[in-house]
Amino acid sequence: MAELRYNPLLRDWTMVASNRQHRPHMPKDTCPFCPGSGRVPDHYDVYKYDNDFPVLTPDPPEPDPVQTSLYRTAKSYGKCEVILYSPDHTKTLPELSVDHIVKLVDLWAERFAELEKDPRHQYVLIFENRGEECGVTMPHPHGQIYAYSKMPLKIKQELESCRLHHQETGKCLLCQMNDEEKNFEQRVIVENDHFLAYLPFFTDYPYGVFIVSKQHKTAITDFTADEKRSLAAILRDTTGAMDQLFEKLFPYMMVMHQRPVNGENVEDYYHFHIEFYTPLRERDKIKYYASSEMGAWAATNPQSVEETAPRLREAYRRFLQKEGRLPEGGGA
Repeated sequence: MAELRYNPLLRDWTMVASNRQHRPHMPKDTCPFCPGSGRVPDHYDVYKYDNDFPVLTPDPPEPDPVQTSLYRTAKSYGKCEVILYSPDHTKTLPELSVDHIVKLVDLWAERFAELEKDPRHQYVLIFENRGEECGVTMPHPHGQIYAYSKMPLKIKQELESCRLHHQETGKCLLCQMNDEEKNFEQRVIVENDHFLAYLPFFTDYPYGVFIVSKQHKTAITDFTADEKRSLAAILRDTTGAMDQLFEKLFPYMMVMHQRPVNGENVEDYYHFHIEFYTPLRERDKIKYYASSEMGAWAATNPQSVEETAPRLREAYRRFLQKEGRLPEGGGA
């Protein structure tokens, strides 16, 4: 079964994909994403791979005949892709060079531009799930892209908030957030020429970093070559700091928020940013999204970000020292 089912309580769509029940866990002696597997090229730097167990497909089957006037169904049209970060099975994002990550950023931009061409796509989501705590079954370094034919509810809400803020103030909400965080300083973790990484005032998670472009741009395809390189560098630095935080692979969900495709023009009020959802609150303690969060969408952060930002900045300093970019005892 593969279809979309309408939720009239939320005016949103649920994706149903029974084929995903059969997704394999990582085999002990083989990996389909490694060169030599016969599934990918024998030589690649970064690579787009069509998902073997997609939720959305370009040629979906007809929905099951269970629709009523209240309970609507729709075809699960769209596209699901896997983006392989490296041929090296053990590499993680902060272990790749900036030059290599630039190739990844270029591939993301290329796929966004290509998926945007389909008039049935409404939103293209680029994301990564990292770590067993986030449900990852294939540890080979990779992310994913979903092209949706229905606008996801959270993105819809965020777009509306940005639109209303611009209507009420004449300002871009994300631009104003950047100014607030720069002025306050204490929640900023990393900054380079074109991007800021900070723990926003309101984030749900103790280490829920946002990476936000300094320039008012709406999609990865808008960036210059210099901006793409800056994005590659701050992704490496931010995830590197996370791994130093508890001196272990830090699990996260990384989600790229960009303008919709084939919809209304949001240029005036929307702004490119990346959100991290980070389930660890301590080295061996998980911050669960439990009943309040799931049932009421009423988040609780167990620590204020004014407490956790200094810890993540210190982890960033240790990452720089590990890289040889900061002398022992030096400040970031």
